[in-house]
Amino acid sequence: MDLKDATLMFLSESAAYPAVASIAQSAYDRLVESEEIDYRVLSDLIGEASGKGVLRELHRKYSPEAFEAMIGPILQEIGRNKPIQSQGPPVAPEDDPLTAPVWPPAPAR
Repeated sequence: MDLKDATLMFLSESAAYPAVASIAQSAYDRLVESEEIDYRVLSDLIGEASGKGVLRELHRKYSPEAFEAMIGPILQEIGRNKPIQSQGPPVAPEDDPLTAPVWPPAPAR
């Protein structure tokens, strides 16, 4: 299943949930028009579907393979396009060796 088919499945399966259906419709329309789709739209789709119980319903209704085929392309696209955020503490510019005005001395051997 490709990304367009996956969003179409979300659209058809979320008819009872207008917020989910609206996001799925928007994503599907962009894909039909061969437009780029921002990862945040897909992330919102998954988040809203999760919050409304749509993912739970899909998991109950379909086999594990079918469920994975539906959400996999969406999650892969999010993972491919979402920027990686550092989990470490912020580095002050003077402590960053790449941007520091002076290189720190080499450690003694």
